[in-house]
Amino acid sequence: MGVEWNPARSVLVIVDVQNDYCHKDGSIAKQGLDVSMAEQMLPNLKQMIRTCKENNVPVIYIQTIHEDSTDSKTWVKRLKNKSQKDLCRKNTWGSEFFHLAPEDEDVIVIKHRYSAFINTRFDSVLRAMEIDTLLMAGVSTNICVESTARDGFMLDYDILLLSDCTGAFTREEYDMSLKTIDKFFGSVTSSAEIMESLKREVQV
Repeated sequence: MGVEWNPARSVLVIVDVQNDYCHKDGSIAKQGLDVSMAEQMLPNLKQMIRTCKENNVPVIYIQTIHEDSTDSKTWVKRLKNKSQKDLCRKNTWGSEFFHLAPEDEDVIVIKHRYSAFINTRFDSVLRAMEIDTLLMAGVSTNICVESTARDGFMLDYDILLLSDCTGAFTREEYDMSLKTIDKFFGSVTSSAEIMESLKREVQV
């Protein structure tokens, strides 16, 4: 594998795999955007979760929750049409996880902006766990995954983006994001490569 990493100091970060972003009846799909990549990557992500748990690599779920108390005027301005206002609202079906069920030992970090590092406990959790490498998965590759990866890099975390465990709403956006991350903010790899390296660690 072309990247080096230490499983003992790594965590799988799953960003925004929620109904409104991924389900065909969710808010994003209702806006006419293509959510098929989210469903296509799900089997790879589920296998990655199982492998991480089998090898004692922690799993952190990032969950977007929007509510009036965190909707600043500037933040709301990002919305280009009123149909976006219902995205991942607190206590709604849309904000629930999409075909994933965090277990008791998993950590859930709630965020209110694109990046999981902005005004959350995410960095504190990672420091307490003595983590230095983030295995990035989730949606959307070019928005919340990339925003989190960029901020993680700026805070001196090593970034490994799992290309087959993430998805965007267009192939062009997905490809552009992977290119940007791999060139400036970390390395792009695959769940297959990570799982193969874990097998080698166990054999050694």
